[in-house]
Amino acid sequence: MKQFVSVHDLPDLGQALTEARAFKQNPLLAAQAGAGKRVGLIFFNPSLRTRLSTQIAARNLGMDSIVLNAGQEGWQMEFADGAVMNGQSVEHIIDAAGVMGQYFDILCVRTFPTLNDKVVDYGEQVISQFIRHSVVPVVSLESATLHPLQSFADTITISEQMPVGRKPKVVLTWAPHIKAIPHCVANSFAQWMNHWEAVDLTITHPEGYELDEQFTRGAHITHNQAEALEGADFVYVKNWSSYHQYGSILTDGNGWMLTEDSLRHAPEARIMHCLPVRREVELAGALLDSGRSLVQQQAGNRVWAAQTVFHNILKNIQA
Repeated sequence: MKQFVSVHDLPDLGQALTEARAFKQNPLLAAQAGAGKRVGLIFFNPSLRTRLSTQIAARNLGMDSIVLNAGQEGWQMEFADGAVMNGQSVEHIIDAAGVMGQYFDILCVRTFPTLNDKVVDYGEQVISQFIRHSVVPVVSLESATLHPLQSFADTITISEQMPVGRKPKVVLTWAPHIKAIPHCVANSFAQWMNHWEAVDLTITHPEGYELDEQFTRGAHITHNQAEALEGADFVYVKNWSSYHQYGSILTDGNGWMLTEDSLRHAPEARIMHCLPVRREVELAGALLDSGRSLVQQQAGNRVWAAQTVFHNILKNIQA
């Protein structure tokens, strides 16, 4: 594996799931695989689970990890090709990424969209520049459109709870929020579930919140949340802003917060969320703290997702 920015970078999802579960059973299974290697973790945005889980994953493989909070600790960067740098930007990504490529064997980058310019955001300007100019393998710790390590952890979590003898019904449901939220987690989860043939995906949201079809194609999509939740095995709760009216909030979301009553026709449904979560806004606290919740398990599986990705990239480096 040469990079990891989406599910399509995994040679074999089934094999990756098997490897992740093996690392979960024995975290030091490949404790020397990354000996003498360095991974750079470049954060343009805040992080808790991503930052900690990737550092733990690297350590489990014997790698050194160095964190740079680029938004606060580095020079202000310019990402536009051909820019005349007579403004606030001090360093161009061409130069910075090239230098980082000399310092590290793997570069991991976390960045968010602006939610102002759909063309720039969906062009993945930041992470694509790192891939182009650093030369070394690049891992997405979340980009403007996708969050593949989160979705890998989500897929691991579902695989551990699969019903016997049938495909589970997986529902991605929109939830209210107090501000405009990126599409990354929703896009990515839809992409992974549609790629994974072991599940059936339904997406439900208010009118106007349709996601980019390149990620949702193949899913059943409905504006009726109650209909979508009926008989669900897994319910993934997530807010996102409008894609077509880019970055806009179109409704206060009254009635869309997931509660126990929402699941009255889904007695077996397990609850998922990527965290952080706005309790009593997106999701009822009673559900989060109940035996239905897989939220903590998802967060724990972030380590094994990252460790599996790093391990596969290391095998390619050393080949």
